[in-house]
Amino acid sequence: MKIAVFCGSSMGNNIKYLNATKALGKFFAQNNIDVVYGGGKVGLMGAIADSVMENGGKVYGVIPEKLKSKELAHTGITELHVVSTMHERKAMMAELADAFVTLPGGAGTLEEIFEAWTWAQLGYHNKPCAFYNVDGFYDKLFELINNMCECEFLKPEYSNMLIKTDNKEELLEAIKNYKAPLNKW
Repeated sequence: MKIAVFCGSSMGNNIKYLNATKALGKFFAQNNIDVVYGGGKVGLMGAIADSVMENGGKVYGVIPEKLKSKELAHTGITELHVVSTMHERKAMMAELADAFVTLPGGAGTLEEIFEAWTWAQLGYHNKPCAFYNVDGFYDKLFELINNMCECEFLKPEYSNMLIKTDNKEELLEAIKNYKAPLNKW
């Protein structure tokens, strides 16, 4: 199984983000889960890649040419794909992955998981989308998603599609047992 991981190109201001990222990378490697990610060697992106590789796993990076020097393309991974655009990056990551997991990050991280989640809602894929909610990082986002449902801009079944956990064992179990909703859009 290959899991696309979306996360920050910075470390954030809480050591818990880094520690959880490293622990998840080790857990994935120990469970024969390959990681697909943005291809950088900085921030949480670099941390997840390093952790998977250090623990005997495989990592596939996808990075746009324009970000190759800015995000410092990681050359110590299993395979690095250099593409022309962000659109190509996301399309290739989606094609390579069997599931999507989001760790703490910024606007780009949210954009990536929201696009994958939207594609799932529209039936373009049946892959699970998950938030690894380290130290409650995404709690306020979940409140917003609940508000979208309450205001009837989002169907509850689409909110319920999202896996939300801070436990790596629960995360993997939920991904393995994921069933996409039958009625989409």
